[in-house]
Amino acid sequence: MSPRAGLDSRMLVIAAGEIADHEGIEAVTLAALANKLGVRSPSLYNHINGLQDLRTQLAIYGLGELSTTMVNAAKGLNGDAAVQAMGHAYVNFARSRPGLYETTLRAPEKENTELEAAGDHILRLIIHVMKDYQLGEEGEIHAVRGLRSILHGFASLEQKGGFGMALDTNISLSRLISTFIAGIGNMKSK
Repeated sequence: MSPRAGLDSRMLVIAAGEIADHEGIEAVTLAALANKLGVRSPSLYNHINGLQDLRTQLAIYGLGELSTTMVNAAKGLNGDAAVQAMGHAYVNFARSRPGLYETTLRAPEKENTELEAAGDHILRLIIHVMKDYQLGEEGEIHAVRGLRSILHGFASLEQKGGFGMALDTNISLSRLISTFIAGIGNMKSK
């Protein structure tokens, strides 16, 4: 194999994301990535510092893609409509990019400011939408945790084939998000 001209760290991350989406995150190895890119494994070290660094960069990329998806979905919306749009965008991202989505679930590494910033961007986006509900600062964090738990749980169950009945899962998701929104009133600071 000859080195591939123009190879850079972004190309590596995008290719690794494709491997993760088609074969699962555990299939993302330096050997698999080198094979996909048509290069030798050692040449990858010109752009990354090993498998752990690749997976960290993949998580940053995944969070960025998820954030962009959610921002675009909620653009021009607020309140209930924004929560619904972001919720559906989140689950659709997990559907269309299952391996990349899995990388977004990593707990931020201490002292990795880039990874922390990528996760914080999504947090700030949802908090911004939650401000419409006047929950107070602490209440907004509780609401973000609740919404994320609902969306992740839904996406995970769906990915594992947990919704076997012949009902439209998008309707189920809309109703679940509506139930969450209705319950936000109980979260207001007292």
